Amino acid sequence: MKHSESLSEVNQTVDTHKRKGWRRILSFIGPAYLVSVGYMDPGNWATDIAGGSKFGYQLIWILLMSNLIALLLQSLSARLGIVRGLDLAQASRNGYPKWINIPLFGLAQTAIIACDLAEIIGMAIGLQLLFGLPLIWGISLTIFDTVLLLFLLNKGMRKMEAFIVSMVFIVGVSFLVEMFIVEPNLKEIVKGFEPSMLSGDALYIAIGIIGATVMPHNLYLHSSLVQTRKFERDEKGIKEAIKFNFIDTAVALNLAFFVNAAILILAAAAFYKNGLHEVAEIQDAHRLLQNIFGDVAPALFAIALIAAGQSSTITGTLAGQIVMEGHLKLRIQPWLRRLITRLLAIIPAFFTILILGDDALGGLLILSQVVLSLQLGFAVIPLIHFTSDKKTMKGFAIKPWVKVLAWVSSIVIVALNVKLVLEEISTWTSNSHSWYLYVLVIPAAILIGLLLLYVFIYPLLNKAKVGQHNAPHGDAMDIEDVEKIKYARIGITVDFSKNDRNTIRHALTQGGKHAHYYLIHVVETAVARYYGEAALDAETLSDAENLEKYLANLKELGYKSTAHIGYGGTVAAIVEISKQNDLELLVMGAHGHQGLKDLILGTTVNSVRHKVTIPVLIVR
Repeated sequence: MKHSESLSEVNQTVDTHKRKGWRRILSFIGPAYLVSVGYMDPGNWATDIAGGSKFGYQLIWILLMSNLIALLLQSLSARLGIVRGLDLAQASRNGYPKWINIPLFGLAQTAIIACDLAEIIGMAIGLQLLFGLPLIWGISLTIFDTVLLLFLLNKGMRKMEAFIVSMVFIVGVSFLVEMFIVEPNLKEIVKGFEPSMLSGDALYIAIGIIGATVMPHNLYLHSSLVQTRKFERDEKGIKEAIKFNFIDTAVALNLAFFVNAAILILAAAAFYKNGLHEVAEIQDAHRLLQNIFGDVAPALFAIALIAAGQSSTITGTLAGQIVMEGHLKLRIQPWLRRLITRLLAIIPAFFTILILGDDALGGLLILSQVVLSLQLGFAVIPLIHFTSDKKTMKGFAIKPWVKVLAWVSSIVIVALNVKLVLEEISTWTSNSHSWYLYVLVIPAAILIGLLLLYVFIYPLLNKAKVGQHNAPHGDAMDIEDVEKIKYARIGITVDFSKNDRNTIRHALTQGGKHAHYYLIHVVETAVARYYGEAALDAETLSDAENLEKYLANLKELGYKSTAHIGYGGTVAAIVEISKQNDLELLVMGAHGHQGLKDLILGTTVNSVRHKVTIPVLIVR
């Protein structure tokens, strides 16, 4: 952090307001491309292949509708992040009672696990198709791509983005070549854009397509990522940021639409037209491509599948952090959060193969996308409420016609989901009278329905609270006067918890009023971790404001102090700030974690004291 009172200098990001013309637009480009990766994952492949092989070009209009809905909802998500500086999970914590955030977190996390399940299955299938590796081994190996992901993240966001772009490029080129090979019928493709009534399998697959395209966790992710751009916080600056982010979103999602449409068209041209209507699984698609078109098309198909699975894993990782911190104010180590999510996704895939065999994985893949769609209402309805609220959005609340479109989209999604649930339950009860249907399944469906109704009604009766604290810590506290001591340059780590007062008082007794104090705080949000000084999210701004309060408080008491903000890795940031300022003493608060808490929350004090050469005073 530079030593200035201006909050705009807390986060050194791309200075958009000094750029002109197309360079200015480019400075806002980025967040939507990271989000759009989630629209090209193996879950999309499964639903698109199933739809194309069973119904030809009939479901292309569902793809188009899904893309338009996604464009609308992602732009609302970006608007929320730009105007309020909050992600969707934080806004939900402000807008709903505390208790409701627990099931909302559970549902969002379920969606993230369902998405991760699709990546696992896609990766395992890709490895089997290319190298003949058994699916159960492929699924077991996917635990290691978590390590690859975290390694790339530690190398910096540019390397991660380069990796993602290269993966998406492979997918795009693969399908472009395959489109030339299969030579689809253009007239029939155009006819597929005509809406038609859906029921049975067509409805099930259509809802899977919607769930695979309009992904709930991407709404959380986008509202957080747009906060990395720095711009003037006046009316003109915010309007411009909204406009340029809409351009970013429109271009990125339309590219994703063309990839998905290419997969469905490929399935329709290669399989449906050849009378192969039951190609619902990726392995069958690969096998039949080889029989019809030789070796090139299936090899490209498998490579693209692996690339899509790898590139889209990032969205679940970031969204998991955002959802947990926003809804629960809980922050754990990234590696542990990623590992837990991956294990929760591996377990159902593992046991599906063991119990039902390899052939059941295709159905599990489509089911994962239906689960995503069923969770959509719990993200979409709050998003529309928050972006419609004139009190919190001020002059940037969405216009009435946009609100109508958004509510119509949410009604379509919810209505299709309700229809599907009723059809499925009706089928299950007619084929079986098992006790669990009446004791578990039907009551669970009713409870989820009531929860969705509550999520819709509550904001209409209770307005959102403005300025509620969203960061997982407290506010700055007053510091009492203390005696002098001898250290001249003393670092103090602060986290705005109740421990700060004790930590700061111990530091002040070491140096007195002749010493200079360096207040050190590390922002660990998803945005800060991956964008560093480019972060401009609500927690970063809140932390900077709290640090200014501490500085003002110390100045009143007659102490000289400056503030320094680190980003992402706590240990590395503290060590770096200590070295840069030639500190003579570092004073840190210890929270008394033991055993499991140390594993989950990390052992910052121990790690720091091993990496600095100056004395470290640990205050318990």
